[in-house]
Amino acid sequence: MIEVSARAATVTDYRKLPPDDWHYQLIEGEIVNMAPARDFFHQKILLNLAAILHEWLKENQTGQVMIAPLDVYLTDTNVFQPDVLFVRNSRESIIEEDGLHGAPDFAVEILSPHTARYDLNQKGAVYAMTGVEELWLVYPQARRIDVHNLQENAEAVAASHGLGATFASPLFPGLEFRTADIFRPR
Repeated sequence: MIEVSARAATVTDYRKLPPDDWHYQLIEGEIVNMAPARDFFHQKILLNLAAILHEWLKENQTGQVMIAPLDVYLTDTNVFQPDVLFVRNSRESIIEEDGLHGAPDFAVEILSPHTARYDLNQKGAVYAMTGVEELWLVYPQARRIDVHNLQENAEAVAASHGLGATFASPLFPGLEFRTADIFRPR
């Protein structure tokens, strides 16, 4: 009889994955294939939000914004690739050539059918435990952004912004986010 190991995968296992065109994440010890490729609207949302932050950061050089795919090493059994992330200058030492070694200050997960169950369940708890301050869960079809202030209350949605809303984040003083700009399809 063959013995099957039920141990959780670790960062060491993750780093042994073959260099191919697939994108993976390590979520609570499970290696998760992120295929199929993200759809066009998902990518537009990512690009729109990253562009808004990039422009603001040109004038307000408080940190760095990055986009997926980029490995974020959170624990020995959790390596995520948030769609958009931000790291303050005071914490830039976590940025290394192979990714982030620690929690970003801000993370955005744009939900897709293939990965939403991870984004809505395990990942939020890990983000909170490792020190992420603000997490946005973006619902493309509903055109809604749920903001979670993880260090205040990891369980609750702090605010929900639908199409037509304007809102702010304490991480980006003076910047007004408009959902119409974030969800702009072209």
